[in-house]
Amino acid sequence: MLLTLILAIPFAGSLCAALLPSNARRAGAWIAGGSALACLALTLAATPQVAALGMIKLSIPWIPSQGVDLTLRMDGYAWLFAVIVSAMGALIALYAHYYLSDQDPVPRFFTFLLSFMGAMLGVVLAGNLIQLLVFWELTSLSSFMLIGYWQHRPEARRGARMALLVTGGGGFCLLASMLIIGHIVGSYDLDAVLAAAGEIRSHRWYPILLVLLALGALTKSAQFPFHFWLPNAMAAPTPVSAYLHSATMVKAGVFLLARFWPIFSGTDWWTWTIGGAGLCSLLLGAYAATFQRDIKSVLAYSTISHLGLITLLLGMNSRLALVAAVFHMVNHATFKASLFMAAGIVDHESGTRDLTRLSGLRTLMPLTATLAMVSAAAMAGVPLLNGFISKEMFFAETVFITGHWASRWGLPLAAVIAGAFSVTYSLRLVLQVFFGPPATDLPRTPHDPARMMLIPCTILVVICLAVGILPNLTLGAVLDMVMRGLLGSRVPVFDLQVWHGINLPLIMSLIALVAGIGLYLALRERDRRAPGQVPLIYRLDGRQSFETLLEAIDSGSSRLLGWLQSQRLQVQVLLLVLCTLGVAALPLLRGGWWPQAFASDTPLQWSFGLMWLMGGACAVAAAYQAKYHRTASLMLAGATGLITCVTFAWLSAPDLALTQLAVEVVTTVLILLGLRWLPPRIEEFPGATWRRTQWRRWRDFAVAVAGGAGLAALAYVMMIRPSAHPSISGFFVRQAWPLGGGANVVNVILVDFRAFDTFGEITVLAIVALCVYALLRRFRPPAEALAASPRLRRILQQVPAREPDIKAPLPDGLMHVPAVLVRLLLPVSTLISLYFLLRGHNLPGGGFVGGLVMATGIILQYMVGGILWVEARPLIRPQIWIALGLLVAGGAAMAVWWAGQPLLSAYVLDLVLPLIGVIHLSSVLVFDLGVYMLVVGATILFLIALAHQSLRFHRNITEPADTPLAEA
Repeated sequence: MLLTLILAIPFAGSLCAALLPSNARRAGAWIAGGSALACLALTLAATPQVAALGMIKLSIPWIPSQGVDLTLRMDGYAWLFAVIVSAMGALIALYAHYYLSDQDPVPRFFTFLLSFMGAMLGVVLAGNLIQLLVFWELTSLSSFMLIGYWQHRPEARRGARMALLVTGGGGFCLLASMLIIGHIVGSYDLDAVLAAAGEIRSHRWYPILLVLLALGALTKSAQFPFHFWLPNAMAAPTPVSAYLHSATMVKAGVFLLARFWPIFSGTDWWTWTIGGAGLCSLLLGAYAATFQRDIKSVLAYSTISHLGLITLLLGMNSRLALVAAVFHMVNHATFKASLFMAAGIVDHESGTRDLTRLSGLRTLMPLTATLAMVSAAAMAGVPLLNGFISKEMFFAETVFITGHWASRWGLPLAAVIAGAFSVTYSLRLVLQVFFGPPATDLPRTPHDPARMMLIPCTILVVICLAVGILPNLTLGAVLDMVMRGLLGSRVPVFDLQVWHGINLPLIMSLIALVAGIGLYLALRERDRRAPGQVPLIYRLDGRQSFETLLEAIDSGSSRLLGWLQSQRLQVQVLLLVLCTLGVAALPLLRGGWWPQAFASDTPLQWSFGLMWLMGGACAVAAAYQAKYHRTASLMLAGATGLITCVTFAWLSAPDLALTQLAVEVVTTVLILLGLRWLPPRIEEFPGATWRRTQWRRWRDFAVAVAGGAGLAALAYVMMIRPSAHPSISGFFVRQAWPLGGGANVVNVILVDFRAFDTFGEITVLAIVALCVYALLRRFRPPAEALAASPRLRRILQQVPAREPDIKAPLPDGLMHVPAVLVRLLLPVSTLISLYFLLRGHNLPGGGFVGGLVMATGIILQYMVGGILWVEARPLIRPQIWIALGLLVAGGAAMAVWWAGQPLLSAYVLDLVLPLIGVIHLSSVLVFDLGVYMLVVGATILFLIALAHQSLRFHRNITEPADTPLAEA
């Protein structure tokens, strides 16, 4: 229960924050801070269980047939990251309340922040690989929203896009890696995967697995060569940078590497791939940070360097190096988040982050200066601060490494060089901002902010001091619990002490400290002459390379589109159909699917054959009439649909017949509305000859026959398969009542056995309806398009220019009687639709059919009252119907979890009521209700969009050209 609440609270808080008005700053901060503190309290409450048992776990059936469950798993390692994510979230919520201005949409910020917090908690608590991937991608999406929060700034939009593309691409690689791991192990459960480490390392796909996993982790943690997105993400608000880019999101990659360290480590592939990327990031990030001009750029490149240090430690194949890596994750989160907060305070109070303009703020902002100096000293590895201890552990691991001479000499040298650069950029940051003469050309007069804004930074600085002075007392037991979560009983002996005597790591620290100070003094004059330019590598711009790659992809896509695209829709449809036929025919090339002898228990009846000859004639006539008369073509296509409906009824499929009939009625009306404003048909393309035109028509006819005949042949072969290949339909017929609790097999398949497909289909229907409405609501056909069709213009000019008013009486008394009768049909259609909805689980019907019947009743009201009648009814709000339909269907899908059953399964409940008797209820009725509501909403939204366009199309013809649309 604790794990469920830890994961659910941030998402619930995000929903609450999204409902707040735009000026509710305090309420948004309270919701975000309260949610984070609640998660922190619940995580701390689970500490005794985690320490005693080693792990607590909760599994809820999700897709049992595939071995996929919704599993929440907290060991010591997950506990540590849950504490970091929730504690940092609470501090950032308090800090952001004072940082963001009144003009910012603060509730939107806290909505995205809480959704990111929930996604990150989902990553660290995931006990299943598929579940981990879902939350992994949610972190990319929510971080995209947070980085682009100031959407009016081009650099914010550019940085958000870059971060999403890079981390999203890595996410696809991680998806492939996890799927292969699940295939090798035979399970996606994390415990099963961790137990199969030897099997994975000995598999022939191990190198591919490792590369794919590394791509996913290195892109998320901004490691070489994917480091360039992090500095560009600094366009986000400073609270976002302090949370995502120091403590949480960029830690997700190294979190994953440490989580899978017991599986993948111990090989040369691991050492050179992970260790090599970490070493490059360590040196490159430290070098580039030394020459940056913007404070946040210094911190961004230093983050790349420190994450490179962690990645390098993970690649050393040493358990003590793993301890040092985890310890530095904690230390880096504290001092880097506090530095980002201090940088945000400087920017907030002075109006700039430019190091060449800032100077002497120590006297104007004494409290901020003190906190920033302590945090920078921790980042530089000054003794009695937490960064010094983890740096000492890093130096020790490089000194005692074994192997090739290049590793034994090169790694300690690289560690000292990186340490010297970290001292240099930390010293440069502090001295140029807070020391020297006070700056006089700042946009605002700087001063210390409100005390409450300093509290988060102060807490983190106190942690840096406490861990640096008393490391074993503060984090010794915690680190031991964390390592037991990663390594089990193979935890190495480690000792967190400030003083280990005079040894080689201490000498290396002193050399790095002195060298860093000397390097700063040597580069100070050069920094005055050319601030912000990185020597030697200034031409290697990752952002420019990324933009060049995107431009090349865009140019190539445009060139390919120029070859394939055509102004004629027919050509594009032909390409799609041919590609579909080709792909569908590939599995058939092996042969063996066509039966040697045809056998059927059902003889062909002459009346059935005659009916389908009529259907085929209608289909051919519809294609022929489309050239001359679209309305006639639509009527013939409707006749073909009706024959299909009769066929379903003939073959004892009343559910399909009923659905087909309802679909034909609704789509015919909607297509008729669309036909009124379609552009005129292009009779022939330029330069076409009669022979070429005839060849094109025969070609299209052949493609249509091939597609239809192919599908018909496949369907026939499936129906007459021998008993050696039994059909899956027998399973559905036998198990519909025992497993689904319904006698209507078709409905049980839709709302139970294949309910996930149904939920996906209604989601697509909702998206299509909203897209059509969004595209058509502001579109007005151009005048030249109307002038191109004189025939259509003459027809539409005969239609009255004004829609019937819902309040005015109809002029013709004889027309008033049918209108009243049609109005009376609405309650009747409502009752019939509810009847089909309620009986659908046992008799022909269901939510889809019921929704179409209800939509048909509303369409009839439109036919007699116009679109104004539909829009004037408060209960007819299609967007609300769509949203509620998705929520109801999704809620019914997840509600069965509380009963301990898999997602989207049927939960049956029999109630015994006095005088009534037994009432058989099932959760699928609620799911079907969601389908019903969404179908009604989507159909009405189509109607409103098309009807408005028909009205505008007509007004473009009847009104003068200079008449405004509002007046028309």
